[in-house]
Amino acid sequence: MGADLIVTGRVLGTDADAVAVRGDRIVAVGSEDDVRERVGAGGELVRGAAIVPGIQDAHIHAAFAGRILRHVNLDDVHDRGDYLGRIRAYADDHPDADWIVGGGWYGPLFGDGGPTRQELDAVVPDRPVYLMNTDTHAAWVNTAALRAAGIDAATPDPWDGYYVREPDGMPTGCLQEGTAYTFWARHVPPDSVEDWMASIQVAQRELHALGITAWQDAWVEEDLLRAYRRLDDEGGLTARVVTSLWWDRHRGPEQLEGLIERRGWGSGGRVDANTVKLMLDGCPESCTGSMLRPYEGSFGDRHGTGIQFIDGEVHTEAAVRLDAAGFQIHQHALGDRAIRTALDAIAAARAANGANDHRHHIAHLQLPDPADVPRLAQLDVIANVQPYWAAPDPMIERLTRPRVGDRASWLYPIADLARSGARLAMGSDWPVSTPDPWREIEVAVTRQVIDEPERGALDETQRVDLATALGAFTAGTAYLNHDDDAGTVAEGMRADLAVLDRDPSEGEATEIHATRTLATIASGVMVFSR
Repeated sequence: MGADLIVTGRVLGTDADAVAVRGDRIVAVGSEDDVRERVGAGGELVRGAAIVPGIQDAHIHAAFAGRILRHVNLDDVHDRGDYLGRIRAYADDHPDADWIVGGGWYGPLFGDGGPTRQELDAVVPDRPVYLMNTDTHAAWVNTAALRAAGIDAATPDPWDGYYVREPDGMPTGCLQEGTAYTFWARHVPPDSVEDWMASIQVAQRELHALGITAWQDAWVEEDLLRAYRRLDDEGGLTARVVTSLWWDRHRGPEQLEGLIERRGWGSGGRVDANTVKLMLDGCPESCTGSMLRPYEGSFGDRHGTGIQFIDGEVHTEAAVRLDAAGFQIHQHALGDRAIRTALDAIAAARAANGANDHRHHIAHLQLPDPADVPRLAQLDVIANVQPYWAAPDPMIERLTRPRVGDRASWLYPIADLARSGARLAMGSDWPVSTPDPWREIEVAVTRQVIDEPERGALDETQRVDLATALGAFTAGTAYLNHDDDAGTVAEGMRADLAVLDRDPSEGEATEIHATRTLATIASGVMVFSR
């Protein structure tokens, strides 16, 4: 039998320059002459400069990103006036929309207080507006939205977030953490399953064009899981997706039974619903990341040590019971206290249930206490890092450093994690940052803001090489996703491949981001071709 596809280009990390695909499997890897001799003539020919395994994103909000792209997307503009112009244009183009929704605004453009409702009122005075920021930890709303939700100066802050307020106590329109989430859950009209399906498809097109063939969606509630399940059943899902089922921090371990039920009907085909996401804290930029000691100066006076969303016995019991039930545990932890709590919970699960192959992981790891870095390897916890943030950009310089002080020297210790023996997986957290893996990888290698070398590097000792970063986006994340048939280019593996226009290992490290995908093959099928 011949091949269905023959792909040529240097297979990174090997001496091979051709791959043959039959069905959904790689059937030959070697020189082009050798591969053709072994599989015979025939098959579609795809030529590129380099070949890598299909990229897998370990922590992404693909459906949320697709939802923003379908509504008001502010991610590709970088000026407050441009934000307002785009919001006004969308509202004018959608006069029948009851709510104007979207996201992508960038916190450093607004300073400590964040954006205000009055700015939105000037462009959309008659309908509620709700816009998430780039990191999805805050929202920007107008006066009509506050009025629709019944929020005014007398509304108290919830335990898991706060309203930025005017001198008289009236919320400014900037909602932090729990206020943003609760507002969205209670007041913004929910997306239907069909809406979520459309958002997934928009995101899938974007991701396939970047060579991405699989991902772990890091926040999946019931309607979104139904959308993934239905899209797969109807043949529209061409990626493989692990869905991190959302642990409701306002409830306790009694929700486990419902999660087990969702896993039962949600898993199958290209969808794996055997992961549960526990979000332990916010982020240091809003002083909601959970820290072992207070934030610096006046930030500490106002916010203390931040917010721990799941604490104490409830968190430990949740981890032990989820582990016993066979779930993979995906924990969001940025502050040093949250990271320590996440590790302690896995230690308790290991003590109660013994070792297993659930492949638990901690996402973000922004500010781990150096004493906790070796514990990931000791507990067999995967380090799920988002390397694009590990550069001295305005978020780090204007927001993070003033709040954490000397602890900024701990930021994103990716190389230390690798040196400690921890398994590395990498993700983008899109729409929080770019989904482009080559931009992510360049920052992992350089620790610099792309095209802005004058800013310097964020601790050069934490740089990793290209092979390490690419491995984390391929074999590392495939391992995290229990996708043992993917992540490497080898005979017998599933044919998930990205064909590139250049070899990213050639040239300067600051050119890695220029890499483009010519074709993406998922399970032997061409799902993108430039």
